[in-house]
Amino acid sequence: MASEKVFAFTDAQFDADVLKSDIPVVVDFWATWCAPCKAIAPILDQLADEYDGRIKFGKVNVDENPATPGQYGVRGIPTMILFKDGEIVDQLVGAVPKKQVEALLQKAL
Repeated sequence: MASEKVFAFTDAQFDADVLKSDIPVVVDFWATWCAPCKAIAPILDQLADEYDGRIKFGKVNVDENPATPGQYGVRGIPTMILFKDGEIVDQLVGAVPKKQVEALLQKAL
């Protein structure tokens, strides 16, 4: 079951939702046809619940929103980019274990 705390980000709203966020944001670049993307979705749902109020989580469908992944040099999916104060803190590429995603999150807290 998907978490209600994982938002859908779009090209149109990326600036407002991510870059102007007052808390760090993890953006998962994904596509419906991407098996590894589906594999990490439950991890992101869990972490969105665990870090609620401290880190915002969202997804950008690269097929529906091509501008944003291009802007950030996303070449492979899934790619998770951590933003804080509108700047990239770090990123992960590929389906990685939960511990690795948690290590990424700690960089922004």
